[in-house]
Amino acid sequence: MGDLAKQILSRPIQLADQVVKAGDEATINKQECADIKSKTEKLAALLRQAARSSSDLYERPTRRIIDDTENVLEKALTMVQRCRDDGYIMRLFNIIPAAAFRKMISQLENSVGDVSWLLRVSTPAGNDDDEGFGYLGLPPIAANEPILCLIWEQIAVLMTGSPEDKSDAAASLASLARDNDRYVKLIVEEGGVNPLLKLLKEGKIDGQENAARTIGLLGRDPESVEHMIQLGVCSVLSSILKEGSMKVQAVVAWAVSELVSGNHAKCQELFAQNNVIRLLVSHLAFETVQEHSKYAVVAGRATSMHHAVVMASKISTSKENLPTLNEEEDDNQMGISNPMPNQMHSIVATTMAMKAVGSGSKSSLSSRFVTGDDEKPPEKMPEKSYSMSSQLKAYGSTAHQSRNASVTRGRELEDPVTKTYMKAMAARALWKLAVGNSSICRVITESRALLCFAVLLDKGDDETKYNTAMAIMEITAVAEENADLRRSAFRRTSPACKAVVDQLFRIVENADAGSDLLIPCVRSIGNLARTFKSAETHMIVPLVKLLDDGEPDLAAEVAVALAKFATEDNFLGKEHSRTIIEAGGSKLLVQLAYFGENGAQIPAMVLLSYVAMNVPDSEQLAKDEVLTVLEWSSKQANVIEDEDMEALLYEAKSRLELYQSRGSRGFHL
Repeated sequence: MGDLAKQILSRPIQLADQVVKAGDEATINKQECADIKSKTEKLAALLRQAARSSSDLYERPTRRIIDDTENVLEKALTMVQRCRDDGYIMRLFNIIPAAAFRKMISQLENSVGDVSWLLRVSTPAGNDDDEGFGYLGLPPIAANEPILCLIWEQIAVLMTGSPEDKSDAAASLASLARDNDRYVKLIVEEGGVNPLLKLLKEGKIDGQENAARTIGLLGRDPESVEHMIQLGVCSVLSSILKEGSMKVQAVVAWAVSELVSGNHAKCQELFAQNNVIRLLVSHLAFETVQEHSKYAVVAGRATSMHHAVVMASKISTSKENLPTLNEEEDDNQMGISNPMPNQMHSIVATTMAMKAVGSGSKSSLSSRFVTGDDEKPPEKMPEKSYSMSSQLKAYGSTAHQSRNASVTRGRELEDPVTKTYMKAMAARALWKLAVGNSSICRVITESRALLCFAVLLDKGDDETKYNTAMAIMEITAVAEENADLRRSAFRRTSPACKAVVDQLFRIVENADAGSDLLIPCVRSIGNLARTFKSAETHMIVPLVKLLDDGEPDLAAEVAVALAKFATEDNFLGKEHSRTIIEAGGSKLLVQLAYFGENGAQIPAMVLLSYVAMNVPDSEQLAKDEVLTVLEWSSKQANVIEDEDMEALLYEAKSRLELYQSRGSRGFHL
């Protein structure tokens, strides 16, 4: 605090001196005034000690304790001044009860305790007690709010303690933040964010982990997130994701996801500006797909993802090592054939095997072919002269590759549990960052993230799979509303897109009812409904089977997803509706409309209406008495309340009535 603390302390010191002087001049109640003088002298000594240590004082408790102390000294001065002999009449009006003196002495003792605690907690290095950073006890001021003083104590340790003590203090604050939302606000209001960020930047690994965890827990409160943003939390977390221990980076990735969840709109853009997306994708891709950077242009790279995958597939077949995959898609190369999913997995497997080949002799960012222990240039190098600027760029690229090579070697030494957790948290952070943000989704899909998602859905642990599925769900949700993103990222000719969709289809087809992956995968397929061709009926049939799963929540989600295939907004809605009918969907939807729970009933009615509008001449709809179901549905109270639903049912009934007799099971043209 420095000069500010001296200004705060000057007034109480002056008051203490005045009380001591007035105590010497007292002629009435001399013994009581002497006791007050004694306590005040002790208090004055502590205040002067605090003034000498002003640069170490922790501001928040200093202000509160000194304000209370100043009020006590003002009352003491008034009381002692009334004990001077100003004549018989004044003495008669200045009679002070003995209880008032006892109360004043007690208040002075409390002030002494408060200032002593402030000195111990703010300047522990100068403390002669053997307790060190042990439990310092609660000051008298904490009688009404002990948690506040505990928070003060931990924040003070973060400011002045040893690395081990700082780590323990951060862990204590994390425990408090986890228990109660009010404690989160107190930690932020009492100035805990700055020392946590400093510990995250400069502390040891344990301290950094605890600091990152605490910051993530503080991020659950939107107002706290706003305050942390102003203090530069986004840039600090970004720097740790770029250079730091993987254990710390994993917790930082989790903290990013928590901050974005708490105040996502502003945090998303700030994290994007600080390059967090690329860093998270890099962590996700480590030992998942072949290391490279789409952001560094290296000579000899493939010109498109199609080209790269085809090249990689050919080389894998001939037992040679792989070139770097380029996730940038070239709209002009639509005619290149797509690799099958097993080829994609073969590419990934071969890529992971390459980690054992001379990691010190090649950069993770290079896209050169490697054979044995020797590095060879690409088969075809462009023949052109290089300018000075290109040589400088090449030099900078080489230096960058050298730094990244050392980082990669450090990653490789981490234990498998840490690597797995890092991927799970990176996927979780990308999931939260992608929510409702088309620009971030575009950055994610233009990187190697989609290919990573496909592999992790297949090979990851349970937590990684879930976070990956949720990330895909959010990205596809944005793509559903953004035609440009949908066309660029989820073209059915894109190998990465095809790999992701194949994994979604596999999970839905296996239909493990207890799996947490089913609902996000079903939603993702529904979000991509406009990208499927009429011939791709294999995507619809497994969804129709899930209508008979028995789980109301799942049945509702499946109905919503299928409705996106059958809606009139879908150009292929009629073809998809026929596929739904052929797969037995109409009968299952009738059952859901009649007997399904409320959550599944409405989506089933909506889907049945779309199917009836698209294929009103279907004989199967007549056999399943869909017209009767729609008439019954239109009379239900929960349907009548919704004008859009009522209009949809009316339109579906009108079209069916053109082909089917009311109440008849026969089919009429």
